Amino acid sequence: MALTLAQINAATSQDALQLLDGIYEHSPWIAEGALASRPFVSLAQLKSAMVAVLDRADREAQLALIRAHPELAGRAMVSGALTAESTSEQDRAGLTHCTPQEFARLQQLNADYKARFDFPFILAVRGPRGTGLDRRQIIETFERRLREHPDFEFAECLRNIHRIAEIRLNDKFGFEPTQGNRVWDWHEDLAQYSDPGFAQQGQLTVTYLTPAHQACAALLQDQMRACGFDEVAIDAVGNVVGRRRAAASGAKTLMTGSHYDTVRNGGKYDGRLGIYVPMACVQALHRQGRRLPFNIELVAFAEEEGQRYKATFLGSGALTGAFQPDWLAQRDSDGIAMAEAMRQAGLPGTLQAIQALRRDPAAYLGFVEVHIEQGPVLNEMGLPLGIVNSINGGRRYQCEIIGSASHAGTTPMNRRRDAATAAAELALYVEQRAARDGDSVGTMGMLQVPGGSINVVPGRCLFSLDLRAPTDARRDALVGDVLAQLDAICQRRGLQYSAEETMHAAAAPSAPAWQQRWERAVAALGLPLHRMPSGAGHDAMKLHEIMPQAMLFVRGQNAGISHNPLESTTSDDIELAVQAFAQLLDTLSTEPQ
Repeated sequence: MALTLAQINAATSQDALQLLDGIYEHSPWIAEGALASRPFVSLAQLKSAMVAVLDRADREAQLALIRAHPELAGRAMVSGALTAESTSEQDRAGLTHCTPQEFARLQQLNADYKARFDFPFILAVRGPRGTGLDRRQIIETFERRLREHPDFEFAECLRNIHRIAEIRLNDKFGFEPTQGNRVWDWHEDLAQYSDPGFAQQGQLTVTYLTPAHQACAALLQDQMRACGFDEVAIDAVGNVVGRRRAAASGAKTLMTGSHYDTVRNGGKYDGRLGIYVPMACVQALHRQGRRLPFNIELVAFAEEEGQRYKATFLGSGALTGAFQPDWLAQRDSDGIAMAEAMRQAGLPGTLQAIQALRRDPAAYLGFVEVHIEQGPVLNEMGLPLGIVNSINGGRRYQCEIIGSASHAGTTPMNRRRDAATAAAELALYVEQRAARDGDSVGTMGMLQVPGGSINVVPGRCLFSLDLRAPTDARRDALVGDVLAQLDAICQRRGLQYSAEETMHAAAAPSAPAWQQRWERAVAALGLPLHRMPSGAGHDAMKLHEIMPQAMLFVRGQNAGISHNPLESTTSDDIELAVQAFAQLLDTLSTEPQ
């Protein structure tokens, strides 16, 4: 019989500890410490309490826990000395049925890992969906993490231990993240479509209005209809728009959504999570036969990444009236103009049709967006959800430093006008200056020495600047200091420079009332609240121009990496995001409209 929270809350300390036996490998002290936080209102709160106990423990206790775990396909498995939980997990991952070659490879990896880190490799082999990684995935992850820094790997082992504990708790309580699994599977279905050249390599790339992009739009339409949206259509820029009508006519509308295009060789969850989480909530409303006192408009934005054309936020910008007329004449790398690409995809390709998409803010309550964090913060803190308090404002520049190309062997060091070393000096300053400013960030992501040669002092250096901060004032102060430093460096070194601003995006602080709704939704799940800025840009920052907005972040796995095939999240975290979104809808339903 499945365990219940009522049993845990009512049991004596010793009995409760016995009920939670086996969650952390040979380490009952974690459950014992967590039980001090009773009563628990949710399984998520119990999980969070256990994470907090382990995080507070000293390094020796954490190391002992890591060392209490068996090696994957190691001697303990062969001899049958694993705990029942570990035996089940390794068996479900197929590690008890390795080929001789796989077994030999795992044995070598175990030995190499132990020699490098002095503790066993820990991996939640049941994976993000809970159904199990295959042996190829396990070996590839083993090989990748063997190259990591020891401090990172120590923390990654603990994170995987928490995931193992989460799945074991699910088993004890008979809990299945049904909605999280469904949303996880929807992502897999959508990820089958990828642009030519990338699909053959198993890479996910969906750029604006390609055949893969149109296939995604068609699937999203079908999914929205199946989930109970009353109206579903593709608009003049390729956004897939679903509307679920309110209980009464004349009601205002809550807008939500995110983008379905991707960067090249990207991840499955960036943008798409913000489409599927609300879709799951609408599906639940439809099955209940329930209508809310407001309309729900879910927009799967056709373009946010700016990969095919230099028109970032094209999808959401069309709804705010920010679509620029000259974008239609932009050409991609194959010389195809945007207007032509639109017509090829069956869209009107006219400015008039696009301008008609502009929304009337008076008809809307606001905009909310769910998004994978795209960073390491929640992952490192052991938190599944985070509340966004602001989307960083950013300014970007394309810069050039001009010096004098000269012979690398005959030009004395004190006679050089080296453009590349000047750029390098600025890069270090950007790093130091942004770090002084809390949540500000600065990046010099592109560096190029045109016509560079191994034996020539660089006479030119091209580089980019990307400077971001949670408020416009802090962003502009950062920009001012960096450009002043560029000027000082070039004057001191006898160089010339240019700096052309290519992007100027205002910060988008969350509307207080909407941020509070997210906070109440997360708190209702029994989870700690963590407020954080978003360093990345999102469709919400465009909608911010015409209506109140607020975002919810979902923890990413693999150190929160994004814009990368390793981007991942778990069905358990997705389940919590769906529950939080449903809580927000319920809260909004009780408020006067």
